[in-house]
Amino acid sequence: MRVREIPGPAGPLEALMEEPPLERGVNAEGLLERGQADGLHAAVVIGHPHPQFGGTMHTKAVFQTAKAFSRIGCAVLRFNFRGVGTSAGSFADGAGERDDFRAALDFMHAGYPGVPLWAGGVSFGAWIALTVGAADPRVSTLVGICPPLSRYDFEPVRGSVKPKFFIQGERDEVCPLKEMQAFYASAADPKELVVIDAADHLFDGKLVEVAEAIEDLLGDWHD
Repeated sequence: MRVREIPGPAGPLEALMEEPPLERGVNAEGLLERGQADGLHAAVVIGHPHPQFGGTMHTKAVFQTAKAFSRIGCAVLRFNFRGVGTSAGSFADGAGERDDFRAALDFMHAGYPGVPLWAGGVSFGAWIALTVGAADPRVSTLVGICPPLSRYDFEPVRGSVKPKFFIQGERDEVCPLKEMQAFYASAADPKELVVIDAADHLFDGKLVEVAEAIEDLLGDWHD
């Protein structure tokens, strides 16, 4: 895992890069050399929960999500949105955070050409990741963990025909299970939903099950 900065529209963004063990070498930037990404399952960007409510790239659900993706052979980038940690800028009510996520996708796409690019996020970060990913033709798969469906506009995600994977807590107090079930029923295929029994919004005490769900859903997934 490498601590690094990536270029962002409001200035540098603090980030952590994680790669599965590979036989190939890396360049001075800490990325696989072009043409050496053989064996990578996907390149994944993960958005974190709401910055104004304590969300960072170190939030436990984000950490466990990144680890799960790494275990199934993905290169994973998690980063702090503008104004969080050492990332430049200040909170921009979603619009700026979407720009930050696009910059992270640019970074991963440039570093891992030819590797499937996936967009994922937790809570607020799920809204950012899924809406940006649904619109970006480079992104092939969307992963939403406890998306706050009633608080933000997820219509672009509902209609997207890209594969969508959702992980939801049974007792989520921010996005009640009934809301997720209704959204999921009306969302375009292909899609999958895993409900974690007795889990709250950020899966307190249930994070191992979130990681297992990611591995089960996406370990053999090829888009």
